[in-house]
Amino acid sequence: MKGWVLVTIGAVCILIGGVWALQGMGVIGGSFMTDSPTWLVIGLVVAVAGLVAIIVGARGLRRPA
Repeated sequence: MKGWVLVTIGAVCILIGGVWALQGMGVIGGSFMTDSPTWLVIGLVVAVAGLVAIIVGARGLRRPA
């Protein structure tokens, strides 16, 4: 069960981090985050953390119970 939770949280983090990074780059507009390098960095960090969570969660899914 723990593996699926990490994979789900990781996927959500990648999506949110991606949106924040794109807003920080100015690709997605209409927010206070638009064209802000701070949000680009925050978004990339959150996306990488999500990727790590998916990798850890997937490893937990492959182990026999």
